[in-house]
Amino acid sequence: MVEIELDGKKVEVPPGSMVMHAAEKAGVYIPHFCYHKKLSIAANCRMCLVDVEKAPKPMPACATPVTMGMVVRTKSDKAIKAQKAVMEFLLINHPLDCPICDQGGECQLQDLAVGYGGTQSRYEEEKRVVFHKNVGPLISMEEMSRCIHCTRCVRFGQEIAGVMELGMSHRGEHSEIETFVGATVDSELSGNMIDLCPVGALTSKPFRYAARTWELARRKSISPHDATGANLVVQVKGDRVLRVVPLENEEVNECWIADRDRFSYEALNSPDRLTQPMVKQGGQWHTVDWKTALEFVANGLRGVREQHGAAAIGLLASPHATVEELALARALMEGLGSPNIDHRLRAHAFDNVAPAGKARWLGLPIAQLSTLERALVVGSNLRKDHPLFAQRIRQAVRHGAQVSALVEAQPDWAMPLHAVLTAPATDWAAALARVAVAVAQASGVAAPAGTEGVQADDAAQRIAASLMGGQRKAVLLGNAAAHHERAATLLALAQWIAQHTGAAWGYLTEAANTVGAQLVGAVPGAGGLDAAHMLDGGTLKAALLLGVELGADTASAGQALAQADLVVTLSPFKTNLDVSDVLLPVAPFTETSGSFVNAEGRLQSFAAVVKPLGETRPAWKVLRVLGNMLQLPGFEQTSSQEVLAAALPGVADGAFVPAERLDNTTTAALNLAPARRAPCVASIYQLDALVRRAPALQATADARAARAAAATGVCA
Repeated sequence: MVEIELDGKKVEVPPGSMVMHAAEKAGVYIPHFCYHKKLSIAANCRMCLVDVEKAPKPMPACATPVTMGMVVRTKSDKAIKAQKAVMEFLLINHPLDCPICDQGGECQLQDLAVGYGGTQSRYEEEKRVVFHKNVGPLISMEEMSRCIHCTRCVRFGQEIAGVMELGMSHRGEHSEIETFVGATVDSELSGNMIDLCPVGALTSKPFRYAARTWELARRKSISPHDATGANLVVQVKGDRVLRVVPLENEEVNECWIADRDRFSYEALNSPDRLTQPMVKQGGQWHTVDWKTALEFVANGLRGVREQHGAAAIGLLASPHATVEELALARALMEGLGSPNIDHRLRAHAFDNVAPAGKARWLGLPIAQLSTLERALVVGSNLRKDHPLFAQRIRQAVRHGAQVSALVEAQPDWAMPLHAVLTAPATDWAAALARVAVAVAQASGVAAPAGTEGVQADDAAQRIAASLMGGQRKAVLLGNAAAHHERAATLLALAQWIAQHTGAAWGYLTEAANTVGAQLVGAVPGAGGLDAAHMLDGGTLKAALLLGVELGADTASAGQALAQADLVVTLSPFKTNLDVSDVLLPVAPFTETSGSFVNAEGRLQSFAAVVKPLGETRPAWKVLRVLGNMLQLPGFEQTSSQEVLAAALPGVADGAFVPAERLDNTTTAALNLAPARRAPCVASIYQLDALVRRAPALQATADARAARAAAATGVCA
């Protein structure tokens, strides 16, 4: 450790640290703009000038390495005078438009100008004006005259997002932050540039002029989209969500969130919202009260059970539903005597299930993705399926990690890949077997049973050689691998490769609560129908759809359900109108309390941040009341916390579920025959009902490309 004196205090920091790091450790604030703890050091704003003893002039704290015995003064006359001089230069060309600036009230420049700015400007020349730029539907660059050239946004693109979409052109006072020849900013993490901008140059286009920061109430929540479980701060005005920003959690999402976490709130006030129960009679939809709707459902379920038996009733649940909702859905089906419940809506095979009461999971803590030395990713569009996981793996690559991939086509993950094994999705089992054979050859052991005759090609040997080196390693199966017809074989091969290379193995997992859904048993019981048979088998006479949109969330359009006697949709939106008989408006994540279990097995709870819209009710309450009306046991809960305590006893908010309940092991025999069809995977902005209804997200390049590539609305 290196000891320095900072404002009269002794501070010890590791060698190579900067004065800014020592100040952070000592709790001393040094004004700055360009410095950010997650970005490289640029030292171009000069606001952090400090007085270093024996130095001939003030030194930038962010770029001055500590030395043993160094004496630093951050509040001496020399330091303050230098900081005030820098502030005067920064304000020379800055427009006086704080009253109309969206950054007003949360602006670093505004705050520091109070402490370090003058009462009036000595600059009497014309201020420069920078022409506005259109960079897409998410980020507003309408007022680039405010830019102070800190380059945080540029460095974020290069270092975190992996794509240099913004750069600085020209020199001196003519410098501008802009895209290349008028291109748009299309990164799936681009919204973080808004948070990083210390002034009002980059602002949120959907939030533009919607409210002042001091008018907003701030409430914690958890992202309902992918399996990261990103921590959020939801900002509310008058029971309306107006903005979503990250809540820092170093172990989960650090200080970043993906664009779908940030901008999907637009769907919460979509004209497509369902705000009152509706019943279809005579082919026409009629608005009814809750009592009438629930009695209709309860009577319908009783009638189907009496006439056709409990096995004719099924429930399809979204893996984005909360632990509490899924637990009560399971209890409802058990109370009715039906084993037909499933959350694996996009799967093409259902033989790859964890032992009862256990769940497939990531296989390692999320934070360890940043420190991997070797990784093999199988069947994933990593960058778009899991933006925050990809960001962590990208940081590992920046520190020398080797990442390999088994995919259908050369991927664009915004990171250099060590080796890529490409094969048609239907042949992934045979392709992964080649890697297993290469590992067997490299380690001098027998190849796994079932791979006889398989020959390792050059790409497989490169992947095997990579996995044989390093210390911290992982074999990660993506969404396409999880939904694959040969999912059981892919997991068995991944397990064998991991065990013979000393790696962890597991699933990146698709949805916010994929792990939680398995833990509470939202899978078919003994003799029960899986999602595919419920959608296409034509044997169901009553179906409940919890947060499920047929065709969009499922691998099938579910036309067989149109022949059922009763189809009930529980959703925040008007959906499944063609096949449903009842629509029950249930609350999205901002209007209910609940919990998600993320990919690493961490349970995170959240509370409602706004009142339910119209007659909307939390889904767990609707299921509880329905259970009461059917006179089923186990529906006496009065709060979501009671439901959670019964579903996952002993697991506290922020804690991990017991390790013995997370299990990626398998004894499945290998089947290397080609699959009959390719796996069904949702694109980045088609993952769930919220992102599908967020106008800004649907105007992005990713959404446009997905629409252009999709021949129909059905994933098959």
